[in-house]
Amino acid sequence: VQLQASGGGSVQAGGPLRLSCAASGRTVSNNGMAWFRQAPGKEREFVAAIGWNGGNAFYADSVKGRFTISRARADNTVYLQMNSLKPEDTAIYYCAASRSAVGTSRESGVTSWGRGTLVTVSS
Repeated sequence: VQLQASGGGSVQAGGPLRLSCAASGRTVSNNGMAWFRQAPGKEREFVAAIGWNGGNAFYADSVKGRFTISRARADNTVYLQMNSLKPEDTAIYYCAASRSAVGTSRESGVTSWGRGTLVTVSS
């Protein structure tokens, strides 16, 4: 499966941004999906994940209450709505397909990675 993330860009602190991740090659409707991010000079970290049926969403503490993950199974697409963005949210964001039907917060649980999209938040 190929995963293509889009929707990144530059935004001022406090603003919103919506990322999309489109899957092609095969369906991911039976996979959990997740978003990870990697800030400059830091290791990649978990952001949010969602189960195959759109349930069981869970988040990193740093984004809880500000970010929302969702999916449209019919369109083979996953979204990440980011609100109240902070400069520390600046990173390359990657979407990922989980090996299991539930989402994963571990890189070892990922079976496919998408190419990242850059999000820059200015103060």
